[in-house]
Amino acid sequence: MKPLRQTQLIEATLASVEAYGLAGTTINTISKLAGVSTGIISHYFGGKQGLLEATVRYLLKSLKTELVEALQKVDSSDPIVRLEAVVNVNFANIQVSSRGSRTWLAFWSQAKFSPELSKLQLVSERRLISNLKYSFRQLIPAEHVDAASHSTAAMIDGLWLRNALSDQPLSVETSTQYCIDYIHTVVKQYK
Repeated sequence: MKPLRQTQLIEATLASVEAYGLAGTTINTISKLAGVSTGIISHYFGGKQGLLEATVRYLLKSLKTELVEALQKVDSSDPIVRLEAVVNVNFANIQVSSRGSRTWLAFWSQAKFSPELSKLQLVSERRLISNLKYSFRQLIPAEHVDAASHSTAAMIDGLWLRNALSDQPLSVETSTQYCIDYIHTVVKQYK
C-alpha cells in the first residue's frame, strides 16, 4: 500500500503544481486532489518539502527510465544515435507536459534555497553531462568533449526553459531538431 499511496501523492503534487503553482500548492490542495487526509502526507513524506523532493526524484527516475528504454530501441553503440536519443528523451512525455514542466520550473526556482533540491539538481545536471560526454568522446577530440557536452546541455535546458515559459512554445519536434542539428554541427567541425 505504501508505494501505491506515495505514487498517488506524487501524482497529486504534479496536478497541484500544474493547477496552482508552487506557491499555491499546499498540503491541503495536494490531499484534496489525492483524496486523502493531510496527515498521510506528513506520515509518508514529513511535509510539503519532502513530498516536493520525492516528486522531483520521480521526474528524475522517469527521465532515466525513458532514456534506458529509448536506448534499447535504437543502435546505442552508434554515438550519434545515442546523442539523439538523449535529446529526444529530454523533450518527451512527462518532461514537457504541463504537469512536468511546471514542477521542473518550481524545482529549479527552489534548488538554490534547499540543500536537498540542490543535490537533486546536481544529480540531474551530472547525469545529462555524463550521457553527452560518453558519446562525444567517440566522435571528437578529447580536449573538446567537455565544451561540446556543456554547450549541448545548455541548449537542451535553454530550449526546454524557453518553451516552458512561452505562450507560443516551439514544437517538441522543432526543439529536438535544433539540438540535433547543433550536435551534428559540433561533430562536423572535427571531421
